Amino acid sequence: MRADRLMAVLFLLQRRGHVTAAELARELEISERTARRDLDALAMAGVPVYSTQGRGGGWRLVGGARTDLSGLTAGEARALFLVAGPASAATPAVKAALRKLVRALPEPFRTQAEAAASALVVDPPRWGYPRVERRTPRFLDDLQDAVIRGVQVRLRYVDGAGTDTARTVHPLGIVAKGHWWYLVCHTGAGRRTFRVDRVTAADPIDDPVHRPAEFDLAVTWREIADEIDRRRTPLRIRAVCATDGLGRLRMMLGDRLEVGGATTDGRVEVEIRGYNEYALAGELAGMVEWVEVTGPPDVRDRLASIGAALVERYLRP
Repeated sequence: MRADRLMAVLFLLQRRGHVTAAELARELEISERTARRDLDALAMAGVPVYSTQGRGGGWRLVGGARTDLSGLTAGEARALFLVAGPASAATPAVKAALRKLVRALPEPFRTQAEAAASALVVDPPRWGYPRVERRTPRFLDDLQDAVIRGVQVRLRYVDGAGTDTARTVHPLGIVAKGHWWYLVCHTGAGRRTFRVDRVTAADPIDDPVHRPAEFDLAVTWREIADEIDRRRTPLRIRAVCATDGLGRLRMMLGDRLEVGGATTDGRVEVEIRGYNEYALAGELAGMVEWVEVTGPPDVRDRLASIGAALVERYLRP
């Protein structure tokens, strides 16, 4: 993250000619102390920056010096712009500053550098899996390269049922979800998503990708993820929640909770999604102090059964 920020500092200096530590702090959403440390770090690294004191003081590049980017390779340009994409943890200001680099890139690299900025999305939450170290799938680099270069790929794929298929796809982006990687693409059958670790062959071809004019990888992935969540949690239940328990409920359920209006007794109507009545009852049993399920009856019956079992086991004679 600091390397990203130092690059942003450098290019803000080049663009503006003169900046203060306070201006950098506001632009990059850091403290003034951190901004001064970053400026000192640039100077120690050999970047010709100097400071002036007093009114109108600040930091400048010696002689208006500019960093020459003409020596960047295509691979280096792609790597640079991945920093500015949606997968980066950098602030919007840092991303915006890095994207300005495209104006200084050699012409042959510009298209691929811009594609790299939107080629990858990282979606950290996991779909019901324990914490597992993410391993790099065999064909991840090949597929990411195809996304950036905008070329089609002949793909062999083994699905969850073990069916082996071959097809030509138009790769549009890569997503890291939990410890899995996914390829988002268009095929003859429409938009499809493939788990990259199930890809058994990936052969790029020269035919260009047909990319929808308004395609946005982050927006598209949110649609895909929402649809998967809906399929994983088909059951919807109704309940009312005390206002002082709403925060706990939000923390526990996340986007599976929809909050409605207030009831006449001061509680709040909510709708909750879950896999089935057993799973939802188990989750909500610990919220009995704040939450009352109003329907469907199967979930209420299951909660009553859990309550009876708890009383039988833990009630002292």
